[in-house]
Amino acid sequence: MTGPALVLVGPPTSGKTTVGRAVAAALGVGFRDTDADVEATTGSRVADLFVDRGEAHFRELEEAAVAAALAEHDGVLALGGGAVLSDATRALLVAHGRAGGAVVWLDVDLATAARRAGFNRDRPLLAVNPRAMLRTMLEARAPLYDEVATARVPTGSRSTEESVAAVLAALPASTGHPRGGRR
Repeated sequence: MTGPALVLVGPPTSGKTTVGRAVAAALGVGFRDTDADVEATTGSRVADLFVDRGEAHFRELEEAAVAAALAEHDGVLALGGGAVLSDATRALLVAHGRAGGAVVWLDVDLATAARRAGFNRDRPLLAVNPRAMLRTMLEARAPLYDEVATARVPTGSRSTEESVAAVLAALPASTGHPRGGRR
């Protein structure tokens, strides 16, 4: 198998960066984040790209960043939460999984995601309801994460250490980790 030892997908606040860095350290491999790749390429923050150039432009950049990272990186790769919206990206991830690669969906429940994002359900929301938007996003993307994942690790009720252990346990034996196994 070529490509990353592990690809992490999942919604914002699921732990892709935190867990990804820790898993990379445990495996003794590098960590790469496609959002950081887009920012390095453009010299702009992801949030600024959304505002200044629009989501469609960002998604094109993200799709290219994912394709490049899948071809070039051999460590742990974290994708942006919306990367699975791309048909081309999902096809690459499914192919990676079929070739023996690990694509782990870090899943997080709404309450935990809202808490991690800094939302407080007891605080009145003014113009927008970010909690409802988060719920809609989680529900809409779940089937896409499931489509590409070789394993699913719920992170909502787990500490970082517990999530790392669960991810390591979900890795196929081909990664060289002794606890590897599939869902």
